[in-house]
Amino acid sequence: MKSNHYPEMKIIESDILILGSGAAGCGAAIGAREKNASVVMVDKGKLESSGALGGGNDHFMAVLNEGDETDTPYALVNFFKGPLSGYTESMLLRWAEAMPLMLEVLKEIGVKFAKNPDGSLLRTVGFGQPGAWFINIENGQVIKMRLAKKIRQMGVQVIDHVFITRLIKKDGRVVGAVGFHVLDGTPYVFKAKATILALGNSANRATTNSTGNPYNTWHSPYNTGSQYVLAYEVGAKIINMDIGQQATLLPKSFGSAGMNGINAVGAHELNALGERFMGKYHPMMENGPRRFQIMGTHRELTEGKGPPFYMDMRHCDKDELHHLQYVLMPGDKATFLDYAEQRGIDFARYPMEVELSEIELGGMILTEENFESTVCGLYNGCVFYSFSGSMCSGYIAAVEAGNSLSKINTLPDLDMDEVDRGLNRAFEPMKEKEDGIDYRRFEQAIRQVMNYYMGFVRNEKGIMCALERLTFIEGYTDRLYAKDFRELLRTNEAIHLLKACQLATMATLERKETGRAIYRRSDYPELNPEYAKKVALWQEDGEIKIAWL
Repeated sequence: MKSNHYPEMKIIESDILILGSGAAGCGAAIGAREKNASVVMVDKGKLESSGALGGGNDHFMAVLNEGDETDTPYALVNFFKGPLSGYTESMLLRWAEAMPLMLEVLKEIGVKFAKNPDGSLLRTVGFGQPGAWFINIENGQVIKMRLAKKIRQMGVQVIDHVFITRLIKKDGRVVGAVGFHVLDGTPYVFKAKATILALGNSANRATTNSTGNPYNTWHSPYNTGSQYVLAYEVGAKIINMDIGQQATLLPKSFGSAGMNGINAVGAHELNALGERFMGKYHPMMENGPRRFQIMGTHRELTEGKGPPFYMDMRHCDKDELHHLQYVLMPGDKATFLDYAEQRGIDFARYPMEVELSEIELGGMILTEENFESTVCGLYNGCVFYSFSGSMCSGYIAAVEAGNSLSKINTLPDLDMDEVDRGLNRAFEPMKEKEDGIDYRRFEQAIRQVMNYYMGFVRNEKGIMCALERLTFIEGYTDRLYAKDFRELLRTNEAIHLLKACQLATMATLERKETGRAIYRRSDYPELNPEYAKKVALWQEDGEIKIAWL
């Protein structure tokens, strides 16, 4: 197999190709090897530190059937299943089945789960869930390195530092992918019987928090929407790009996860007047679903009752606070204690100032019962959210992909003209341009549009302005210029980020109501039961399609 334009390309074949080596990719690698498949795992980062899990994690969510009626698979189903979720009962039951399996993997590699004095697992309630499903982790910073060691020992062929720019489809089926090595520019072509997308459910860097730093984010700043863009470009349906947008509260000026633990310990959120206000927005107050805390905080802000906002934990159990500040929070982000020392933060003595985070774009590839997308051969490894959801859905997708291998006798041939087109597009920014612009200006223009028109309050005219301006920015894609391979990576990320922003904005335009997402529509301020359904977006021959499901 040869390419006229890229004779030095590397061509790698496998039964199963896993794109992404974060928590979902790791779960997929484990599931695929259990099926005795040959596995190639690819990521633009390094397995030992890639993905949001690379920064650590303080909890793993699971139902364990330990007696309480809320600790069962059907409690999980009742909580997550709904007309907009994209989940079926069967999919959620599969998640529940995978939870204890993945817990055993984590125990095997030495993840230390916090325990109560009686030896039982320390479990907490979070964000509106009916039971104590969050199992606390004490050494969250080491999880990714230990998972990486296990996966390399399992015989998975790991390709670090390769950015995937395009999926390759033939006869209606995804048969591989193309990309380039971000350190030396080597073109890569991957050929597989089944492909699993495990590139993360988030797309960050579309907006910023108060620091203005697009890399100071709640989750990994290196997730720029490739999960959705790659699938969309081969015709897979994408859902929930409107209601899948997320935000959280952050310690002031510090992009960090951890609000689940802060709320779960019993913290009170106070506005600038010293009022505890969340009771106005949800009966579970701070421990309700995350979107209500975000909407409630922003409402207080627009009414002039903040900033500042604070999380007050002085009334909480002192031992629990010490565990939260000195074990769980650093497990989610290693620099938290440095930040706390510099700011004089002590959960037990002072309220901690918090702020609204950047808005993180998200959604879901429309997924069949067998975790396959609406395009044959392409599986969704990021069906569920969080550490547990990612690792478990990657595992299930790989098991299903492995089951499909018996129906595929040989690796399909690739259309090398399509391969060349994909690589030409990826390397286009390396060509000399007299009027070239770099990814920084390109991304900053995207953020200016999204911050201004697609913030926590929106309206139809503003959303349409956002679409017009994003289309205008798209017109500058051919002028993007990268002087080295690192910049080539960032440039291709920026192109994916732009498309993710366009998809999220188009979906938001369709949803004429308020209450199912973290943002408000000022022109449609009430929840409308007619919109209890999903917005799907996909493309056919370059033309965008939108439908309600």
